[in-house]
Amino acid sequence: MRRVLSRAAATAAVVLGLVTAAVAPTASAAANPYQRGPDPTPASVAAPYGPFATAQAKVPPGNGFNGGYVYYPADTGPGTWGAVAIVPGYSALFADEEAWMGPRLASFGFVVLGIETTSRTDSADARATQLLAALDYLTQKSPVRTRVDASRLGVVGHSAGGAGALLAALRRPSLKSAVGLAPGSPVGNLDLAGDQVPTMFIAGQRDPVVTPAYLDKLYVTMPAALKKAYVQITGVDHLFATRPNTVEMRTLIPWLKLALDRDTRYERFLCPTVADATGISMYRSSCPL
Repeated sequence: MRRVLSRAAATAAVVLGLVTAAVAPTASAAANPYQRGPDPTPASVAAPYGPFATAQAKVPPGNGFNGGYVYYPADTGPGTWGAVAIVPGYSALFADEEAWMGPRLASFGFVVLGIETTSRTDSADARATQLLAALDYLTQKSPVRTRVDASRLGVVGHSAGGAGALLAALRRPSLKSAVGLAPGSPVGNLDLAGDQVPTMFIAGQRDPVVTPAYLDKLYVTMPAALKKAYVQITGVDHLFATRPNTVEMRTLIPWLKLALDRDTRYERFLCPTVADATGISMYRSSCPL
């Protein structure tokens, strides 16, 4: 059964509302003030939707990026939520390639802002700038700003957007998470020796663009003490993140729950290794996360 909000209710919440629905049980009480939702299971982290009903709204261009879409849990009862900004890869549109992630992540208890870039050929550095501008907009100006905990923010990007996410982390060490989905290299080789933000790579075993060899070298540039993880998905190429991918989500969701919500109920899915290795050809992490 799926709960759907009325268009009027969504509009009242965020100016222009479209709604995605999911089953929404009451969030469990916990000593951790950021813990949200029922105890997770292997089936729940791989499910198409999480426990929270969601709404979405279009974001107009401006504020340092070219607009996009915001997705958020409709329930205000549990309090504020951690949030992530997502940027697509070179020449891509979020609406075409990563929009599937928005309602799925929001249904697990995150506010998600998927952005379009000023130019589809923007560099990784420009994508980093726009990700940070998007987070500032989300927490300071957006209609959902009161739903967001500005101290629990992360960035996600694919390909050149993934490189942008890593560069954003280097620029803003107060972020709680950076996730590179097949993160490409900006001009020159990226070095993450100065990274202070918990960082995850999710990549394809058969990616000819951002190769496993490149990411192997990039991963080891991160500080030994940094919280980090590297997931390689079996048999997929560079475009795995541009369509619904359960292996990606059942590792990304626990990561975000740990990084943004400090929800240790999810650690068993990633530490000491992934709970379900189906579809994963290689996994590294710096447990505990």
